[in-house]
Amino acid sequence: MRQPFVALILPTFLLCLSGLASAEFDTDRLALAGDNRGELEQALADAPADQREGIEFLIANMPESDLQTLSADYLLENTRLAYQAWTDAPWAKEIPKDIFLNHVLPYASIYERRDEWRADFRKRCLPMMEGASSPSEAAALINQKLFKNVGVKYSTRRVKADQSPLESMETGLASCTGLSVLLIDACRSVGIPARFVGTPLWFNQSGNHSWVEVWDDGWHFTGAAEPTGNELDRGWFVGNATKADRSSKAHAIYATSFKQTPLSFPCVWNRKLRSIPAVNVTDRYVALQKSLPPGMTESLFVVHGADGNRASCRLRVLDGDEVVFEGQTNDEGFDANDHLRVKLKQQHKYSVLIGEGDQVIRDTFITSTKEQLHKHRLTSEEAVSESPTDKTTPEIKASTPSQQEESK
Repeated sequence: MRQPFVALILPTFLLCLSGLASAEFDTDRLALAGDNRGELEQALADAPADQREGIEFLIANMPESDLQTLSADYLLENTRLAYQAWTDAPWAKEIPKDIFLNHVLPYASIYERRDEWRADFRKRCLPMMEGASSPSEAAALINQKLFKNVGVKYSTRRVKADQSPLESMETGLASCTGLSVLLIDACRSVGIPARFVGTPLWFNQSGNHSWVEVWDDGWHFTGAAEPTGNELDRGWFVGNATKADRSSKAHAIYATSFKQTPLSFPCVWNRKLRSIPAVNVTDRYVALQKSLPPGMTESLFVVHGADGNRASCRLRVLDGDEVVFEGQTNDEGFDANDHLRVKLKQQHKYSVLIGEGDQVIRDTFITSTKEQLHKHRLTSEEAVSESPTDKTTPEIKASTPSQQEESK
C-alpha cells in the first residue's frame, strides 16, 4: 500500500519543494487532468516567476474538459501575452490584479473553441485604439473598427452560437454570442478587462441577447458590433435590460466569470452546459430604468418580408389622420431582438402604415398598458395603394411569422 501512496504525493511534493506551486494552489485539480496531467505540470514548471500565479489561476478554475486537453505551450503563450498586454497598457496601474486574472488572462469566455487569438488580435487592435487614455475609450474605438477589419457581420445564419473568433472570421457571420466573444478577446488582447453578459429571455418573451462589459473603475456595457460613438453604457437593449428580474432564472442578467462561482451561465444554445461560472448582475441594469410619462407605453414593430427575413421599411403611426411617429424598421443587419420602439398612449387605437410609394400596408392596433411587439409580414396580397384618390384602402391584418430566431 505504500508504493501507490508515494506515487500519488510525489508530483505534488516536488512542485511545492521547488516553489512551483503556491500554498493556495489546489493540486487536486491536477488529478482531474488524467493523461494530460504532465502538460499542466510542465506549464507550472516552465512559467516565469512573475507569471506563475496566472498559470495557477487558470488551472485552478478552468473547466475539467480543458484540464484534460490544453497543452503547456498553449497555456504558457496565452499567459505570456496576457501579462504583456496588462503591463504595456496605458491604464495598467488602474487594473486590479483580481480583475486582470479573471477578465484579461482567460483564454475563453464561454464554451467556444480554444484558439490562439491573442497575438493576431493585439496586432490588429493596437492601431485601432491609438490615442485612447482609458479602457472605456479604447474599447469604444475597437468596437467601431474591429468587425470591418475582421470581415464579420451579424447574422442568425451563423454556423453555431458559441463560435470562437476564428470560426466567425472563417465564415464572416456571427450572432450576438459570437460577436461578443470576438470583441471580448480583442479587448483582452490589449489589456482591457472584458466579460460576456446576457439574459436567457427578455421579460417580454421577445428572445435572448448577449453583449459585453468592460472594466474601467467599474463595469460598463456595450453591444458588440453595435457601437454608440465613443460612449459606453448605451444600446438598443437598455430598455429591456431595465425590466429584468434578478429572482427569475429565465429573466435575470448574468455576467461570466472564469473564477469559480456558485452560479452557472445559462446557455440557451446548450441548456445542459453547466461549466461556465457566472454572477447575477441584474440590479445594475434595473437601476438604469427611466419611467415613461404617465399614461404612456412602448410599442415595438418588426416587419418580415415574403422570404421570412426581417425587412427595413418606412413605418408611420397615425392617431386619426395625424402622423405621430415615423421611422424605419430593422432588417437582418440588426440583432434579432432589436426592434423599432415607439412611445404611445396606453389603451389607444392607432393606425400603422408600412412601406412607401404605391405599395403600403395599412393596419390598426390598440396599445396595452404594457410593452407589446407588433409583427407584420409583407406579401403581394397585402400591398395596397396609398394614393389620395384611393378612398377604399382596406385594413390589412399583419400575419405572424412562424418562428422567431434566437439571437444567440
